Amino acid sequence: MDAPAPDDHPDFVDRRQLLRLAGGVGLSVVGACSGAARMDVASAAPPAPGAMSAQLLCRDAWGAKPARSGGRPHTITRMTLHHEAVVLGENRNAPTHLRQDQRYHQDQLGWIDIAYHVGVDRNGNIYELRSTEFAGDTATDYNTTGHFLVLCEGDFDQEAVSEAQLQGAALAFAWAAQNFRVASNTLAGHRDLAQTSCPGANLYAHLSSGDLKHRIDDLLAAGRVDLQRFCGPDAAARVAAIEAGN
Repeated sequence: MDAPAPDDHPDFVDRRQLLRLAGGVGLSVVGACSGAARMDVASAAPPAPGAMSAQLLCRDAWGAKPARSGGRPHTITRMTLHHEAVVLGENRNAPTHLRQDQRYHQDQLGWIDIAYHVGVDRNGNIYELRSTEFAGDTATDYNTTGHFLVLCEGDFDQEAVSEAQLQGAALAFAWAAQNFRVASNTLAGHRDLAQTSCPGANLYAHLSSGDLKHRIDDLLAAGRVDLQRFCGPDAAARVAAIEAGN
């Protein structure tokens, strides 16, 4: 089931621990601390020396429709965790669920796009969702302006949380903390802001215990975090492999 919360929080992460943290979500670790976070370039640049980098699967790769016009421009000042509240089952279902979510959010709820900024599947794959330039959306009663929204795919009132998914979420939040200069202590769950069970009991346990914040802080202490956009035919092939169960 859930990974236990750490007993303590180290002031720094040595290279062995860093490699352990990175392994679950396909991070690469290069050299000593320096570099800059990137998410808004059309093709991924090489990671800066000392940066940890992971692939961010572009919208075209998972089959997103174009965003509609409109939206609320905002400045990100805090970070919030959501779950899909739909049982994922096998991880091969993850890209299909994103497409279904986007159709529902646009066609049924009338929103400009899928509600969240970044998605993470059970295997730790990270997906580009709504542009971070625009506030997300919610069917509950909190104002999402200023929130960086991460969606973990699955229903965590019914499903367990994998180590890879936790590390993928931590990576996305660490990137946001660096890129938007947001403190990790702004991290909250949807249920902290509205009447909802989201992000589900099993995932929320990693928030309430401090585990997810500790993971974010460990990544921040280790150096720069880059999300390298992965687009085009190779990225589409990667999504096809995920859907094939690989």
